Parts: sequence; structure tokens; C-alpha cells
Amino acid sequence: MATPVHRRRLARHVRAHVSMQQQACYTTNRSCLSMPAVESNPTFNTPFVAGAQLRDTTEKPKPASFPYEGLYQHIINQKKGNKSYRYFRSITRLQDQFPLARCNETGKKVDVWCSNDYLAMGSHPAVIAAMEKALHTYGANSGGSRNIAGHSPLVEALEASIAQLHKKPAALYFSSGFAANEAALSTLGSQLPDCVIFSDELNHASMIDGIRHAKAKRHVWKHNDLASLEALLASYPIKVPKIIAFESVYSMCGTIAPIAAICDLADRYGAITFMDEAHAIGLYGPHGAGVAEHLDFATHQSGRANGRTAMERVDVISGSVSKGLGTMGGYVAGSTALIDMIRSIARGFIFTTVQSPAVTAGAHAAIQHQLHNKDGRIRLQRNVAAVKRKMAAFDLPVLPNRSHLLPLMIGDAELTRRVTDILFDEYHIYVQAINSPTVAVNMERVRISPTGFHGPAQQDALVSALVEIWDRLGLRKASDWQRAGVWDAQQAAVTQLWTDEQLGLTSGPASMSALSRPLQDVPVNGPLEATMLSG
Repeated sequence: MATPVHRRRLARHVRAHVSMQQQACYTTNRSCLSMPAVESNPTFNTPFVAGAQLRDTTEKPKPASFPYEGLYQHIINQKKGNKSYRYFRSITRLQDQFPLARCNETGKKVDVWCSNDYLAMGSHPAVIAAMEKALHTYGANSGGSRNIAGHSPLVEALEASIAQLHKKPAALYFSSGFAANEAALSTLGSQLPDCVIFSDELNHASMIDGIRHAKAKRHVWKHNDLASLEALLASYPIKVPKIIAFESVYSMCGTIAPIAAICDLADRYGAITFMDEAHAIGLYGPHGAGVAEHLDFATHQSGRANGRTAMERVDVISGSVSKGLGTMGGYVAGSTALIDMIRSIARGFIFTTVQSPAVTAGAHAAIQHQLHNKDGRIRLQRNVAAVKRKMAAFDLPVLPNRSHLLPLMIGDAELTRRVTDILFDEYHIYVQAINSPTVAVNMERVRISPTGFHGPAQQDALVSALVEIWDRLGLRKASDWQRAGVWDAQQAAVTQLWTDEQLGLTSGPASMSALSRPLQDVPVNGPLEATMLSG
């Protein structure tokens, strides 16, 4: 509170300031000493100053503002200059001719070899029927976030199916896989006191953002290097909360994490595990739960899980329904208390409108189908094995891995773009260039993703086109990359995670199932007739 002395000082200061202003006015414009007369406005009751229109109204030059548009264009030019600018191709998926699409520029059909809809679940009759029913029953919009009108029996049923799939007590559905990873990791890392997060160096951007937003201490360990991880874990007391964050299948290189060994380290050093199965859901395991389920294939197939399988040992599993399940959204699954905490705190969950009822119903139908049908993933894995064999026969440089992904190494951003352009323009084959910053400079590549509906003729057409382009451009072959030390002979000899026995390839010809026959001989349920693919 101001004292009387303070008030007197303030009054003197104000009077002095006014006096100085008047003096300045006198020396610069003497007319201000004689104020113009105030007259009455005949139209309005408010007075106006006569002669005001005679004042100097010349606009003073404004200071230059920040050149926003110039900066935007500068950044774009930089991206184009270093060949990392991203170009989009406009195509129309043909639902009844998967994996074909139509190029909207030329009107010609193209064979899509880079889709994440690995199992064509986005076109499956059961998924479409569920979505149509929900659309007509609930309408197009969910109504809001889960806190505001967006919660429904459809979401509850989907989350129950996710929990069942991963053998976890609870699950939480998000609008995307990115949102699920970011929200879950940022919440866990911020709520665990003095938490330290250990992140594989090739983790997805959504995981990296979640870890950053947690503002916890973090370490990056060498990709799939258990010694690197253990050295970091051992530098902290066992009582310090720790999170080991990793993926089951790494999308840009196709490598598979040593899940059981990571869980062993987590047990030894008092850490919890957070694993992203985004690119594995629907593609591995007897029920499509991912790589962790696949590691104990026979146990899960027989329903004799004992609490110590790899999938049950992982504390938190995140996943996507936007890839192998063919719809949209992501999720996390874990203990009841953990999921409830994320539901109650995660901003990426609380302040986001839930997916539409149609999408939610479609995701639920896709999971239910995968829980009871493994034919699609077996067909996919047979195609993957066939394409890898054909590429190896021509020394094409597929980065060795045990998964369904085929990263074809090129090592130059401009050449990578040329390869994809030639494939699209001359061979009507669509694959996407993978450049920096998604992968390191000089490690540019194209990532080829076979589906369950790429038959032998399409496989041969792809390999033939690649061989011709590699020869035309003088690109490095697999043997060249191996000599350069990018991978060694032992890595090149890795086998698929799916065994011949799991694929039904160990029986004699007379007893082999339909899944062991070529794709064009396998009847496909619904509109996806394999015979249409060559048309």
C-alpha cells in the first residue's frame, strides 16, 4: 500500500511529466497552445473538434515485419536442394482389385508395393459390413472426446478385443498410433519420479516425441545392441524408475527386436518395457498379436499361456489398427492401473475426438477376424519369402532381416527418386522413396511391402523391373554392400521368423493345405479375387 509520502512523490512526477510534454509541444508546434474551438454537431449530441481535418494525416512508414513467407520458401528450397523434399503421388485405391490402384494423372492402373494394408483388411467384407452398419446406426461422427459424448459400447468392445489380443487386463484406444505412443510415453515418463528412459536409436518419431515431452532423463542405445543397453541400465541404482522403449519390427530396416533378452535385462535392472508392435499386428503369431506372440507360437496357439511368455512379460504394448488391420487408430495395452492412469492424465487422449463409430466398428471386426483366422498372414508370409528368394537370386540389395519388409538399398537420394520414377512411369509399379531424415544420408532406399495378394506373376514383374533398372543406372548390388561392410555374410543368411512348419510347408505334397499352393489357386473370400490382379 502506498504511503502519503509515496503518493506525493508520484504526484510531483506526473506534474513534471505533463509539464515536459507541454514544453515539447510548444517548441515543435506553437499552435498547440491555442486549442481549437469546440462546436456542436447538428447530427450527434457528442462534440467534435473544429479544424481537425486540417491536421497532418501523412502515414508514417511502418517498420518491416518478419518475412514469414520468405522463410517458408527458404526451407522448401533447402529440402529440394538436398533431395529430401517429399513428393506425393495421387492414386485411387481400387477396392475390388487390391493391390491395384489407378494413377489419377494418367488414368492407368498401377501395382502398389508400398502399402501398409498388408492383409487387405481395408477391403475385407467383414470390416466393410461392420463399418456400414455402424455408419447407418450411429452416424458419421463420434460426438466428441471420450470425456464429452464420445464414449460408446463400440469403443468398449474394441478395447476389450485389444486386451484379449495381447493378453493384458486393459487397453486404451487412440485416434492414431502416433497419438498412442506420444501420449503413453510422455505420461509414463512424467509421472514416474526421477524416471530414466532408454530408447533404441531407431525408434519411431512418435516414441521420440513422447520421450521428449516427458522431460525425463533419457539415453539412446545402439540399435538392438544388448550390451549397449545393459551398460546404460547398470549405471543407475535398481530403485530408480526406468523405461526401456523399443519396437518389435523396425519399419525402415525390417529388423526384429530381441524381445525376450530385453525383458531379461528389464527384470535384472528394475525397468519396465514399452514395445511398439505397429508393423507386426495381424502379421505374426497364431492370433495376429505380433512378434511377441509369435515367439511362443505353439504355446499361444494351444491356449496354454502361463504368464511367462514374451508377450505377457512386456509391460506395455502399443499397436496400430491402421496397418495390418486395415482401418485407423492406435492403442496401448497393459495393467488396469497403468491404463487408467494414462486415461486420466494423457493430454493426447483427453483432448482428442475419438474415431468415428464406423472406424471403431471396423477395427473391432478386423481384430475379431484375426483372432480366429491366420490364413491371410500365412499367405502374406509365403509371398514375402518368395519375393526375397527371387531378389536374392539376382543379387538385389535387400537389407537382411527376418520380417516381412524389404528395404532395397540405394544410398543416394537423387538415384532413389529416379528408381521410383522409372518404376512408376515405365513399369506401372508404385514404391516410395525413403530419404533423409527418415533414414541417414547415404542410406537412402526404397521399402517394398509385399501383400497377401501379390501373386507369382506380379512378383516376377517387380523383380524383372528392378533388375533392369539396377543395370541401367549401375546401382550397387547386395554383394557390393556386403563388401562395403554394411552387412556381413552371417546377417545375409538370416531366415524368416515364420518357420516352414508354421507356414505349412513341411508336409508332403498330398497333405499340404491350400495355403501352400500358389496364390492364384487360393480362393479369396469376398470381392478380392486374386485372378483380377493381372488384369
